[in-house]
Amino acid sequence: MTHPSRTGGQILVDALKIHGVDTAFGVPGESYLDVLDALHESGIRFIINRQEGGAAFMADAYGKMTGRPGVCFVTRGPGATNASIGVHTAFQDSTPMILFIGQVGGDFMDREAFQEIDYRRMFGQMAKWVAQIDRADRIPEYMARAFQVATSGRPGPVVLALPEDMLTATAAVADTGRYQPVQASPSAAQIARLREMLAGARRPLLLLGGGGWNAGACADIQRFAEANALPVACAFRFQDLLDNAHPHYAGDVGIGINPKLAARVRDADVLIAIGPRLGEMTTGGYALLSSPVPTQRLVHIHAGTEELGSVYQAELMIASGMPQAASMLAAMAPVDSAAWHGAVAEAKAELLAYQEQPPIFQDGKAPLNLWQVVRDIGALAPADTIITNGAGNYATWAHRFHRYGGMRTQLAPTSGAMGYSVPSGVAAKIVDPARTVITFAGDGEYLMNGQELATAVQYDAGVIIIVFNNGMFGTIRMHQEKNYPGRVSGTSLRNPDFAALARAYGASGEVVETTAAFAPALARALAHTRDKKLPAVIELRYDGNLITPGATLETIRKQAEAALAAKS
Repeated sequence: MTHPSRTGGQILVDALKIHGVDTAFGVPGESYLDVLDALHESGIRFIINRQEGGAAFMADAYGKMTGRPGVCFVTRGPGATNASIGVHTAFQDSTPMILFIGQVGGDFMDREAFQEIDYRRMFGQMAKWVAQIDRADRIPEYMARAFQVATSGRPGPVVLALPEDMLTATAAVADTGRYQPVQASPSAAQIARLREMLAGARRPLLLLGGGGWNAGACADIQRFAEANALPVACAFRFQDLLDNAHPHYAGDVGIGINPKLAARVRDADVLIAIGPRLGEMTTGGYALLSSPVPTQRLVHIHAGTEELGSVYQAELMIASGMPQAASMLAAMAPVDSAAWHGAVAEAKAELLAYQEQPPIFQDGKAPLNLWQVVRDIGALAPADTIITNGAGNYATWAHRFHRYGGMRTQLAPTSGAMGYSVPSGVAAKIVDPARTVITFAGDGEYLMNGQELATAVQYDAGVIIIVFNNGMFGTIRMHQEKNYPGRVSGTSLRNPDFAALARAYGASGEVVETTAAFAPALARALAHTRDKKLPAVIELRYDGNLITPGATLETIRKQAEAALAAKS
């Protein structure tokens, strides 16, 4: 059946409803006014953001939280370029997402009209599919394909450009049915081969990561690990695929990896990687596994066939969605694990030792102990608290010392995008308002999208934001001191009073400068966000010399100076 004649904007919004969209993020623009009008009485929440980069990050966070495509609307030109950071993040993180961009009308196209960009060329390398809908009667077709592509195989972002005159044109066209994600499954022969490899192992290791997981898949893979006595590591910023308190959890394989866990990866005779791309961060710069043929007998299970064999030629490559692979592995007959008896307990002990208070705080001289800050969060916040962060050395305190409570308690960009922390925290609280959300944000990183605190206030999203204020772009300063000791350039920051700024937005704001002051401040923030339904900001002011758990800036500088002196 065909509908009565509708505008393109109405057809598009009707399609969103068919495909189960309940929330969209964006910044309004005159290039898609007809969509905004159709959203008015649609029942779809349109979350108004303060910058398109924040909107796209929120859509990515929504996709991670729900497993459904995060939807984002932005205007042409500058709106699209601002949003591109979220598209790149969704692509590298394998997050389902659809970005809709208002476009100049067809009668202006290819004239370099006001804010005109060819989005097929702009987004070609950072999205699964980029298209432009030129006819209103084809909107249902394009929409169905967009949702299908974003969720099938390796999940990822899709970009659709919407010419302004197409949205105001009318068409009598039938709607489609709802999309149906398609994932491959392992064959029985592949599972049998995996079991055979595992049965012959002496030092096996299970490595989890990537997108496409859900709670059922995580539960299934936990059963597989338990049945076969396997130590479990999680890839960079996918630490929530197994409850970190679980006896089998051995730590994360990423930046700042536990040296003993790195040795376990290198020394594994059978490495079963389920989900991760095995990219630069997860492989320690492609050093933990040699390329193209690893020394480990590698089993690589991934949803995208284009990823399998692209860098590492695994002995067994399986194209599969995570739920499909996990359910079959959970049903697999266990192998005799006597050959690696004790590996789980040993790996866990190594992790717990790595999570003890680092030496830089053991003398008690630092007024603010960041290790204790993370311990206080673990003691005061619920186990299912969602921790979000962007990029920067400050995130190490969460990654190394916080114990994530399982699926979905971590939101962080594997792309290393700065500015992710605040938008993702706000989105998480909007998606699941009953849960506690705590955002870790660096001082430089916070000000890239800190304006989304206004979005949190507007939508009663009671997120707690902890700003790590050390007066510098810390990661870059650390690299400067390693390579150009004592020559500080471009990394010093003069910051505002973050707590006062938060209060100006309508949030609560406190400054913490001592270890003893943090736990009470966090308790007040937890109560404020629970009772007032408004965000809270805690600004940590601390010595920038405390740059990493393993070394101070002073130590790094002296080591670099000594190395230079030895060369001269």
